[in-house]
Amino acid sequence: MKKSRISFLMIAAIVLSFNLLSLVIGQQPQTEPLSKGDEDVQSLLPFTLGDVEYVNQRAFIESGRRCANHLNSSDMKQIERNFQKDLLEASKISPNVTGATINVYFHVIRRGTGVSNGDITSTMITNQMNVLNNAYAAWGYSFNLVSVDRTTNSTWYAAGPGTTAQNQMKNALRKGTADDLNIYTNSPGGGLLGYATFPWSYTGNPKDDGVVILYSSVPGGSAAPYNLGDTATHEVGHWMGLYHTFQGGCSTTGGDFVSDTPAEASPASGCPTGRNTCSATGNDPITNFMDYSDDSCMFQFTSGQDARMDSMFTTYRFGK
Repeated sequence: MKKSRISFLMIAAIVLSFNLLSLVIGQQPQTEPLSKGDEDVQSLLPFTLGDVEYVNQRAFIESGRRCANHLNSSDMKQIERNFQKDLLEASKISPNVTGATINVYFHVIRRGTGVSNGDITSTMITNQMNVLNNAYAAWGYSFNLVSVDRTTNSTWYAAGPGTTAQNQMKNALRKGTADDLNIYTNSPGGGLLGYATFPWSYTGNPKDDGVVILYSSVPGGSAAPYNLGDTATHEVGHWMGLYHTFQGGCSTTGGDFVSDTPAEASPASGCPTGRNTCSATGNDPITNFMDYSDDSCMFQFTSGQDARMDSMFTTYRFGK
């Protein structure tokens, strides 16, 4: 028995070595097809974002650093109750907005000169604006870049959500009214890609309103596979009133409050085609901008999400 065990371990080691060698020389080892709920194989490899190392991309997703917008179900239910009341009142004043041109004020926070210090180029900003316009054009929304300012401040450069530095940054730089978008690029630390305020919070704290993204997530940045500009697309989705597609897991009561986004038990990582974590509702919406898939995997919103954005914009932003 002892000899058999040693032989089995030796065989296993040889197989493992062969698979590792295959990866090194660019050939993928043979694997079983991904089953329901499995992730893209690439997302299981060691992963580094900025100066933070993770066991794999899945661990990064589970860390909550893909996006800092997290709400519990009880808060969401209260928000939705308030929203329905506010929407009713707004509809008495003006018809539902079905699109708009949104002015954008772009704030580059850097710790010095050069892209590696957060000083992204004008071309990168232009490309980011193009990504936003391409993502939202089908739903009637366009983004007009009004101004770009650059601030050298090492404290603001590392400002994260809820910090004193973030409050100082926004109080000093934010421009416009409720229907104007302020985008801040910096390096909030810990591998965080971005966060945003929701429409209903504007009235209580106008200066806080806006979107913050990791500077290297813009097109041409170094935060692969999140460097095609869709971190901004995702965060602007929150700014427009959308939740994550995986909000509420497989629950059929609540979720993201959009009827045509299939439920999913957890956020996706990589681009796991055919992933289905809530079988009764269809495959997970991994190509939706409000999931956590790679930028190259995301390319759509749904009609239901568009309707929600319209109602949110009408109620909390348009003309406010």
